[in-house]
Amino acid sequence: MKFKLIVFALLIQTVYAQDNFTASVEEELKTTTSIKSVGANGFNFSTLDAGVNTKYSEFGSGFFMDKFIMVSSKKLGGLGKIDPQTGEGFKNLFCLDIKKDGSLKKPLLFSRIINTLGSEDQISFSPDEQTMYFTRATKENTSIYKLYRTVLEKDSNGNWIDQTLTSVNVEGFSVENPFVNKEGTKLYFSSNKPGGFGGYDLYVATIEDDGSLSNPINLGAEINTIYDDKYPSLSLDGTQFYFSSKGHNSIGGFDVYRAFIDQDTFKYVVNLGNTVNTSYDEVAFFMASKTKGYLTSNKATGKGSYDLYKFDMSLVTQRLEGVIVDSKSNIPLPNTKITLYSNGKPIATAISNKKAQYSFDVLPFETYEVKASKEGFNDKEIKFVANNGDETVYKENLSLDEKDMIIENLEDKRMIVVNNIYFDYNKATIKKESEIPLNSIVRILNENPEMNLVINAHTDERGKEQYNLDLSIQRAAAAKAYLIANGIAKDRLESNGFGETQLINDCKRNCSEEEHQQNRRIEFVIK
Repeated sequence: MKFKLIVFALLIQTVYAQDNFTASVEEELKTTTSIKSVGANGFNFSTLDAGVNTKYSEFGSGFFMDKFIMVSSKKLGGLGKIDPQTGEGFKNLFCLDIKKDGSLKKPLLFSRIINTLGSEDQISFSPDEQTMYFTRATKENTSIYKLYRTVLEKDSNGNWIDQTLTSVNVEGFSVENPFVNKEGTKLYFSSNKPGGFGGYDLYVATIEDDGSLSNPINLGAEINTIYDDKYPSLSLDGTQFYFSSKGHNSIGGFDVYRAFIDQDTFKYVVNLGNTVNTSYDEVAFFMASKTKGYLTSNKATGKGSYDLYKFDMSLVTQRLEGVIVDSKSNIPLPNTKITLYSNGKPIATAISNKKAQYSFDVLPFETYEVKASKEGFNDKEIKFVANNGDETVYKENLSLDEKDMIIENLEDKRMIVVNNIYFDYNKATIKKESEIPLNSIVRILNENPEMNLVINAHTDERGKEQYNLDLSIQRAAAAKAYLIANGIAKDRLESNGFGETQLINDCKRNCSEEEHQQNRRIEFVIK
């Protein structure tokens, strides 16, 4: 009987071990698939050891007076104690020099006033670096942190005074990872206090004029998940929000994500990809410039539990291109002005080429507005999202509506006001885009069978006078011939060329290109 029980127990243990092994393999395969499926996601990172890592944990905590602040659990001397929650030394704040290549060196204790025998964690500063918000573990439970505010005594050498607990603390819950925006008006932080989506959530509080904090606001479901969401930071221009999350379909553990800030709302949360995120934790992401910065990871290739890394970041090359056409005839519209906007600000301008094509370089996962403007047409604006992380060419064609033609009395003439008629250089050949207004002239004449027109062509003052006169006569005749070819009786039409004899802008051969263009014109005068 005893033998049977032993055999049965061994069978159960074997099955349990196999189940655990299978589950472990499945989880590993799931992670590997996730890494492949996320891909670079529009970002290319190169990461290197920052140069100050030990066998203990080192975390980044931003910048102060052109130095980098580090949180480390390395044990200091014989008085150093072990934190029962982490199995490492209690955390202290260190100040590090930044070398030209971005490596860090010379870790010195940040402040003997702020550092205690317990744990201090991440800190953040007001823009003038005279106010600091820092986190300190409670004595009763070293996994719970409180957020404090302190100010630098005037004309002192690092004397931080008036340490006070902030109003965002909740008894029995932790407040961590403070980050102040560049204007000094908002403080972001993480907390596991009640009322969130789950685990740690990210919050923001307004910094009042006296340095106190308003009631914090949860950043919402666009950022927070049922898992832990922590470690907020911002790009240098304040338009991009970075954070680490175990949710949002992370590769594994904490991944770093980016979102765009649009008038206090967050849009387009995106994983920074598998060139920086791993199946381990990536946290404490801080930008030092537009393409360089620091982050912390516990990946297996490091020296300690968590290590500091410096990184270089580049974005995948992408392009937006398209063709500008007339909405009715689909005729291409060269010489159209196209403007690219980001966050409501113009960032690039192009003129469509002879084939009416335009092109802009764009960044992955950014949102743009594209506006097209051309004389004689209504402006057209569209919103465009670069929603792909790979090297991509996006296609966005724009169709412009021609403005309605009007009849006006100009000086002693009653005229059909029309967008200028364009010809090939030094020729009387009508450009394809000029068929659009000429077709509108045909429509007006068909709708008004009693109307007759005189077509007057003019040049600018460049070139020889007789040549300009001959060219204007030929161009007026070409416009007349087009109308006749499209069904208008020739006895309703008259054409004249005036060369440079009737300039709108008499600039004495010192005209701007715009003034020259105004002088080169075709007039449609009603008889």
